[in-house]
Amino acid sequence: MSRSIQRRSFLTAAALTVTAAVVGAPPATAAPRISTAISTAFELPGDRVYPEGIAADPRTGDLYVGSYATGAVYRAVPGRRTAEVFLPAGADGRTTANGLKADRAGRLWVIDSTSGVDVYDLRTRTLLARFDVPGDAPLLVNDLAITADGSAYLTDSLRGVIYRVTPAELARVAAHGGRSSLTTAYDLGAVVAPHPSGAFTLNGIVAAAHCLLTVDMTSGTLYRIDLTTGDVRQVALSGGDLVNGDGLELVGGTLWAALNRTNTITRWRLSADGTSARLERSFTDTALQIPTTLVRRDGRTLVVRSQFDKGGPMGPGTPETPFTVAWVRGI
Repeated sequence: MSRSIQRRSFLTAAALTVTAAVVGAPPATAAPRISTAISTAFELPGDRVYPEGIAADPRTGDLYVGSYATGAVYRAVPGRRTAEVFLPAGADGRTTANGLKADRAGRLWVIDSTSGVDVYDLRTRTLLARFDVPGDAPLLVNDLAITADGSAYLTDSLRGVIYRVTPAELARVAAHGGRSSLTTAYDLGAVVAPHPSGAFTLNGIVAAAHCLLTVDMTSGTLYRIDLTTGDVRQVALSGGDLVNGDGLELVGGTLWAALNRTNTITRWRLSADGTSARLERSFTDTALQIPTTLVRRDGRTLVVRSQFDKGGPMGPGTPETPFTVAWVRGI
């Protein structure tokens, strides 16, 4: 998230129609007008939610949203206008909930940026395991991705590393006390561009067939980590960058990114090997209300409108309530 965040703690309206530019149109030809519309998908109960992460259950289509301010987790059932509280504020001692992911085994992974990640059984809401970041160095666990083999990979925005939890580790910890430490799988400290002390680096992360892609939100670069060799390389971006890059979503060869401070969603076309990406579209509108994460459903993009700049971790003010998750069509 923003540089100003020390602890990780949308506009309910009729659809707005705006025009987004098509990137890469020939100079001599006017870019075609493409309609992009924003509308409310569902509301989140509470006046201090400040939502951050979103996850879709691949089995049921239910959506889960975490509150950065309270640690509560909400569930939105398809067809219902208002989400329900799934895990209450402060559940299991957690006071913030940012990165979320639901896996195919029926578990919900909930990141607490200040400590690590909790893993819940989606059916019973039981806490199965907790993994903490070891050591006393500053940390900010941010987002996670789950690969085809069931392993979870988590970014740390202050340490510049990626942690890993394998299915075997999860099973062992769940069976023996339910608590353990996260282990570092990849250290990108020698690869990411130099940053001022305390600046945030790695944020959103997604899993492709044989690699991970993660964004450095301060420099706007994208990195590819080969899951077989461990090789880390910078992805060649053409047409733009990923400054303020937060949540990522990958479907096939298309990558979406939420750029929080600039109220922007971008769409990229990845090369087959994931070593380069070309910007296809960029859409900016203040109605996105500091978008932090996003998922794709039914040809539309669901975007979390955090309002972090309205009395949240990015600035003073009063948020518009209820907090909401938006549908964005055309991007």
